[in-house]
Amino acid sequence: MATAAGSTRGAALDEDRVQRFLERVITDGGAAVAGLCTSLGDRLGLYTAMAGAGPLTSARLAARTGLVERYVREWLAAQVAGEYVTHVPDTDTYELPDEHAAVLADPDLSTYAAGFFTMLQAVYATEDSLMDAFRTGQGVGWEEHGPALFDGTAKFFRPGYTAALVPEWLTALDGVTDKLERGAHVADVGCGYGYSTALMARAFPRSRFEGFDFHRPSVDAARDIADRQGLGDRVHFEVATAQDFPGDDFDLITFFDCLHDTGDPGGALHHAEQALADGGTCMIVEPNASARAEENTNPVGRALTAASVAVCLPSALAQHGPQALGNHAGEEAMREIADEAGLHHWRLAAESPVNRVYDVGR
Repeated sequence: MATAAGSTRGAALDEDRVQRFLERVITDGGAAVAGLCTSLGDRLGLYTAMAGAGPLTSARLAARTGLVERYVREWLAAQVAGEYVTHVPDTDTYELPDEHAAVLADPDLSTYAAGFFTMLQAVYATEDSLMDAFRTGQGVGWEEHGPALFDGTAKFFRPGYTAALVPEWLTALDGVTDKLERGAHVADVGCGYGYSTALMARAFPRSRFEGFDFHRPSVDAARDIADRQGLGDRVHFEVATAQDFPGDDFDLITFFDCLHDTGDPGGALHHAEQALADGGTCMIVEPNASARAEENTNPVGRALTAASVAVCLPSALAQHGPQALGNHAGEEAMREIADEAGLHHWRLAAESPVNRVYDVGR
């Protein structure tokens, strides 16, 4: 029987169940440590150097990357243990399978997922701040995290946006692509590094795009990226919040994976409703997670809800607004907030394993 302090000493435990759960926790701990190695492999270009190269010795990989062989050899051992890389003992060579390279080595592929691990550096660095937040109820602002969070977030979401935004999500919205092809006015709210803004601008050269984010370093990065892509003539980025971004008569206002991070999502949608042109559309992209905790017992749900503890909820609380949703408030809650803001039309337009896309309007 458990004591008042919560101890299980003296209780009749199912020892097989204990051992199975212990193995699960050790597995998770190993994955957490291995995530650092994955991030290093991504940031140091090790996966890119191995992609398509066939079997390599550790010395050859070190030469290709300009890194120290002893560290490369140790890293490869960890990759073999995690079954990311294969090893042939007779030749002492290592190979990154093509299927694994599609996930770890090429940021332009829709399957690229290494950006997720870049975020870990920033997330673990704020653990002490999160402990204080749990005790005080205060938030941990987005800007309080290290640059790895901003870079990693952009890297993680970019492949999915590249694969789906133009060919699937926008086409699923009623009448929006026709407007964009003719020439529309678009606001991308919470644009971050502006990858979503740039994707739309490249696809629809007759339209004008404005990206807004309250985080100045991200806006600066977005401007640089747009300039490098030659989009400066039709893309403009500005520091502004979701509740006060300037402009009106927008034919399309987008919120990519950011509305739940605001302290006042209702205020953001009310402002969007006021800024829409007649017949305008809001596209709200939110994580594909459920408000019912038991429905998130899958790899994507686990990653999303953990990210909500570490980043999303604390970011919203730091803004001292009326609502702090977390990233799994669910469709019903989001729809009610939109309706109260004057956006009465709500439709699920598209869905992916990571995101749900809503077509919203007056």
